Amino acid sequence: MTEADIRAVSAIRVTGWKAAYAGILPRSYLDGMTVEADARRRRQHVTRPRHGVADLVAVDAGGAVVGWACLGPCRSADTTAGTAAELYALYVQPALIGSGIGRTLLEAVHARALGHGFDQVLLWVLTGNMPARSFYERVGYVPDGAVQADDYDGVSVPELRYRRAL
Repeated sequence: MTEADIRAVSAIRVTGWKAAYAGILPRSYLDGMTVEADARRRRQHVTRPRHGVADLVAVDAGGAVVGWACLGPCRSADTTAGTAAELYALYVQPALIGSGIGRTLLEAVHARALGHGFDQVLLWVLTGNMPARSFYERVGYVPDGAVQADDYDGVSVPELRYRRAL
């Protein structure tokens, strides 16, 4: 991801959250999300890259950003260090979901992980996000039994961890 991609990636991320997480996350949290605030956070990541973290963007024929994925070392303490990558984010412009962009990005993520010596990829998905869970299951991910919850405006929202061997 380059500086030029940041606004488009942030727009995809914010619109994606508002579409996918309506009814799962508190409305107050979603309403508080802005492209501008998200873009400020993305700029920090671009100007201060994190070791081993890769941001991949998908562009259409006209060069417009239509999807984004972020991959890096697994952050879970219960995994074997060095063997597991983690998919931190995978977003596609909501109007283009189902067009193959997410699958193409995920294939690029897997190739990148393999190229860096990882033998598996883990990810966290909100328990209530059934479309995302179905997508990951169709491409070979399975829940591995790990659960966690994050707080969104005072509401605890559970997540499941999924895993796929490469």
